[in-house]
Amino acid sequence: MTNNKLCWLDLRTADGMTPAVLEEAVHQRIDGIVAADTAALAALPPTVRKVLVHVPGHSTADLAGADLVLVDGTPADRAALAESYPDTEFGRYVEVADADSLEAACEAARTEAWSLLHFVDRTKIPLEIVLAAAAGAQGTVVTRAADVEEAQVLYSVLELGTDGVLMPARSVGDATALRRSASLTTGQLSLVELEITATTPLGTGERACVDTCSYLAEDEGILVGSHSKGMVLCVSETHPLPYMPTRPFRVNAGAIHSYTLSEAGRTQYLSELVSGKTVLAVDTQGRTRVVSVGRVKIETRPLLSVDAVASTGRPVNLILQNDWHVRVFGPEGKVLNSTELKPGDRVLGYLPTADRHVGYPIDEFCREQ
Repeated sequence: MTNNKLCWLDLRTADGMTPAVLEEAVHQRIDGIVAADTAALAALPPTVRKVLVHVPGHSTADLAGADLVLVDGTPADRAALAESYPDTEFGRYVEVADADSLEAACEAARTEAWSLLHFVDRTKIPLEIVLAAAAGAQGTVVTRAADVEEAQVLYSVLELGTDGVLMPARSVGDATALRRSASLTTGQLSLVELEITATTPLGTGERACVDTCSYLAEDEGILVGSHSKGMVLCVSETHPLPYMPTRPFRVNAGAIHSYTLSEAGRTQYLSELVSGKTVLAVDTQGRTRVVSVGRVKIETRPLLSVDAVASTGRPVNLILQNDWHVRVFGPEGKVLNSTELKPGDRVLGYLPTADRHVGYPIDEFCREQ
């Protein structure tokens, strides 16, 4: 299994849109294109893998033009083709519809360099079984999705997900949607240490508690800041408190004007988060995952302004509820009560490099103060 999520498009359902779909696929850096014959793949650049699905008994005239051929047949069928086409990679295609074909899919995922799986039924239990069977295997498993909604689910099954998704390319826009779906999976941020320079009570204002639909780990929280170019890692309510039970799905995040990170590197105001939106959970190593927002609680509370500075000199500000139980992360994952922060203390943060326009990174002049 691989950590790099692959995006493949199936041109066999493009219905006359092939030139436009191919242009978009190349622009979106789609990893592979599956076609009925190599004529549709001839114009693709070498950065896109040219894939054919071959059924034994059909013509093999086009196979030499493919980078990868997935064979719907026995090991003997693949071995015979590989001998005839030594410069072409071969893998296995399996349609999973019953117990026997599920076992064949498990075997392919364990032993083949490439496997393309098509699960006939919409349940994801057979895929879970395949992923469990293939744990530790070195091959790549690509699973067929009916649409982008299913693709997003496939990328996250068992918190590991399939290595790649093959989705029908019915029209322009499908390649963009599939690439975005793959970007919702986990990534890595480079966290930095920030030095506290001041803390100042601000009176009252509205703050937001972000309640997610996921259990957050003790070393996870979300990044929050008053400015788009500097954020502090706020602690989830997974750690015991003396006067209330833990809320392992919640982050007491900060004042409603604050930025936080969502999928694909986009920022959002805490005030914009509502049920069904997403936010980026980040651990103290910088590992990330997209989690869904179940609810945001906005209430009037006393506020505390926390100022810090990065080693580069970049200032960072975070405005939190002014209460001892609201916490941020320090170096090595240490949990720090915000009301006890003092100049010289160090906290974990993140320094995005791009300015923002409606949450998207953009290269333009922008001054935040």
